[in-house]
Amino acid sequence: MNFEIQFIPEAAEDYRSLDGSIKKQVNEKIDKLKENPFLGEALGNKNNIDLTGYYKIYVVKKAYRIVYRIKKDAIEIIEIWGIGKRDKMEIYKIIGQRIIKKKIVKRGAAQSCLRGNLMA
Repeated sequence: MNFEIQFIPEAAEDYRSLDGSIKKQVNEKIDKLKENPFLGEALGNKNNIDLTGYYKIYVVKKAYRIVYRIKKDAIEIIEIWGIGKRDKMEIYKIIGQRIIKKKIVKRGAAQSCLRGNLMA
């Protein structure tokens, strides 16, 4: 069974910014993820960033990480949240910021919807 791969917009930008040789290796890992989403290592708390539910997979001799989570919708989807260097926990800090940003956007949308219902 092959799983669907989705990139969040920021991770798609990470991917587009990679040079050709790195992108080729990333593509190979993503192809392997399609077949086995549990290929990566589960993440937990990294430098006070809660990455529970996310996984990492190494690329380019462990210099880069692909960070993803498995979404359980009607079909299972692997959602890639970032691709970046491991230097000084760079990729984990970026993912932490993206998670926070996503929560704030969701919270704002829910509040806006609630206000709309109250005014109706």
